[in-house]
Amino acid sequence: MSLRSLLEPVYERMLERECAVVPRHIAIIQDGNRRYARARGAGTALGHRAGADTTERLLEWACDLGIEHITLYAFSTENFSRGPDELDELFRLFREKLLAVITDERVHRNRIRVRVVGDRALLPPDLRAAIESAEASTAGYSRFHLNVALAYGGRNEIVSAARRILGEVAAGRVRPDEITPALVDENLGEGSPLPPVDLIIRTGNEYRTSNFLPWQANGNECAVYFCAPYWPQFRRIDLLRAVRIYRQRVEAA
Repeated sequence: MSLRSLLEPVYERMLERECAVVPRHIAIIQDGNRRYARARGAGTALGHRAGADTTERLLEWACDLGIEHITLYAFSTENFSRGPDELDELFRLFREKLLAVITDERVHRNRIRVRVVGDRALLPPDLRAAIESAEASTAGYSRFHLNVALAYGGRNEIVSAARRILGEVAAGRVRPDEITPALVDENLGEGSPLPPVDLIIRTGNEYRTSNFLPWQANGNECAVYFCAPYWPQFRRIDLLRAVRIYRQRVEAA
């Protein structure tokens, strides 16, 4: 047994003691699946599936810590530029994982509501049907929330909200002086708005937030944690380090 394997559990327990204050809403940019696969001489499908396994572990960690909302940047509008084979792989994986929600004992035990945010009209019909089934099977839950951003672009979301509000103004249902941040919140995305983001995590040693939840995150001046591991390598220790950054920001405010 290596010295590292002996020390990591001790370090993890130390981090847990430092995370008495946890964020309500964490948004995660899951970067590095493809680079993880390339480093192993494998195709992108291996990286995406390894990343999906990490996502499942993350949900367990988040529930244990009491983090109410997790929003995952799974597929951006820019990702449509990827090759057709990779897109097919991704859409098949998304469909498989969303349909698994219906019978996943962990989801129902923890009462996790699953929602998809983004322009689902851009997605294949069978994936849209899987989204609807996953959302319907968890619609009655409110203890924890998993929000999956598919075909998502932050600027597009704000533009769409502006169009909806302008339509209400043109119809005489909203006066211009009634346009407030709260009204914009109500018109973002589908259904109930996401709460303000307290912490953004980005893996894969990239230092940008990539048009992810700009209204909910930048407007809330959330904490940001960048880390080196590719998403499939993300550990509970990395999550705890990120939560510690959030706690330090709260205490310094």
